[in-house]
Amino acid sequence: MTLIGLDVGGTTMKAALVDGSEVLATESRPTDRTDPVGGILDFAAHLSSRAASLGSPARAAGIALPGIVDEATGTAVHSANLGWRDVPILHLAGEHLGIPVAIGHDVRTGGLAEAVLGAGRDAGDFVFMAIGTGIAAALILNGTPYPGTVGWSGEIGHVVVRPKGEDCACGNKGCLETYASAAAISRRYGDSVPAEEVIARAGKNEERAAGVWSDALDTLADGLAATTLLLDPALLVIGGGLAKAGDALLKPLESRLATRLKFRAPPRMLLTELDDQAAVKGATILARRLLDA
Repeated sequence: MTLIGLDVGGTTMKAALVDGSEVLATESRPTDRTDPVGGILDFAAHLSSRAASLGSPARAAGIALPGIVDEATGTAVHSANLGWRDVPILHLAGEHLGIPVAIGHDVRTGGLAEAVLGAGRDAGDFVFMAIGTGIAAALILNGTPYPGTVGWSGEIGHVVVRPKGEDCACGNKGCLETYASAAAISRRYGDSVPAEEVIARAGKNEERAAGVWSDALDTLADGLAATTLLLDPALLVIGGGLAKAGDALLKPLESRLATRLKFRAPPRMLLTELDDQAAVKGATILARRLLDA
């Protein structure tokens, strides 16, 4: 039973064809920011064709989307990074592919995968935060992502951490995402240097890189401190592309979080076990559950 798992990021789309526990194929392609919906449908159709060419036609697909997602109706409500509003992705993808399709929020879907397969599989309740082109979080309760009343939960990237700070694509100023996302780290350093290189230069004590990285860590710690004080999670799981920084991210972030929590111990903090494939794996879980239901 071949399933399509597709994760739509602000920069890159990642996908896998899965049959049970076997990964038949993986692919990625840049997100088409001029026509993101068309790009998603074209990529999904390509994956369906590839599954057929492997002799195992796809039975269902799961698509993980960024921004505000109404999973019940399969609607991409809003994405500040991709510029869409109220797109009926479930309907469009179902028509395009001719197979059952499940729609999920990318970070909640990644959190689901961490709960089933990754760092949160024994935790039950935890918070998963993905740091990539943008930043968002998922509250996992008893192994299940909590979407909020209308699918707006987890938008920690748009919590204001620096009032009157830099402009954010959401229309506000000083959002966490404008300082600590991978895209923001690259932009704030300049010269089109990717975030991972900025972090490497900070590790070599380059002054400009160290300043940008320190700002990112400080704002991340501010956001996680607020999350901790509000939700009291036993575990924080950090994922997304920036998690590839490993201890260069985890250790200073643990230290900064502890200094902000004056009257309580910080929760445990772990890096993702699924790397940047969490949402892809979660999308295949959604597809499998759709068929099982």
